[in-house]
Amino acid sequence: MKLGILKTDAVRPQWVPRFGEYPDMFIALLGNLDPDLEFAVYDVEQREYPAAIDEVDAYLITGSKSSVYDDKPWIGILMDFVCELHRRHKKLVGICFGHQLVAHALGGKAGKSPRGWGVGLHTHRFSTAPPWHDQGEMAFDILVSHQDQVLKAADGARVLAGSEFCENAVCQIGDHILTFQGHPEFVPAYLREIMEFRRERIGEQAYAAGMASLASAPETQRVARWILNFLEPGAPTT
Repeated sequence: MKLGILKTDAVRPQWVPRFGEYPDMFIALLGNLDPDLEFAVYDVEQREYPAAIDEVDAYLITGSKSSVYDDKPWIGILMDFVCELHRRHKKLVGICFGHQLVAHALGGKAGKSPRGWGVGLHTHRFSTAPPWHDQGEMAFDILVSHQDQVLKAADGARVLAGSEFCENAVCQIGDHILTFQGHPEFVPAYLREIMEFRRERIGEQAYAAGMASLASAPETQRVARWILNFLEPGAPTT
């Protein structure tokens, strides 16, 4: 299977030597679990797209410091592309910004959370376990870094998991779109850098709680396996 990564942001230059760019994080995460997985990267901020949608088997939209409602031409183009992927029932995974953009493009709404910033390790809980789930514990721990979140799910979306802080944390549309608010691709050290950099914006209370939460480990491998299960051709997803 070949996965097209739609890159929607750049890592700050001083952090790239340690952590790589966002596509590198996903390639490391997913490629380590499935060495046969192939990747193609498209920098959609620079309006790079495949020559044909079927150039790859599935797509993944990365996180971004941008908001889906920002007046940036590349965001509108990406929303149009998501609409076309949806129309053609092409497999798509959205992460953080990607999660919000899918909702925003397909009849839902993303915006700033009235609860402020969500940072650190959060627990999200499934209401029911879909077929791509491992059928184990319904709660899972994942790293998060967001002020925006999905306030209204996309038309036809099922909200599969959430928390008191973020009700719409995992959403699925049909058997072809799956989105997560959290960041399975992040490692705790990278999130520490982000929280330190944004400390004033996040606020001291959220910053302190977020830093303290990193004493526990995220379930990155578990979430990565779910994503691969969902993307696997012919796998039951609904």
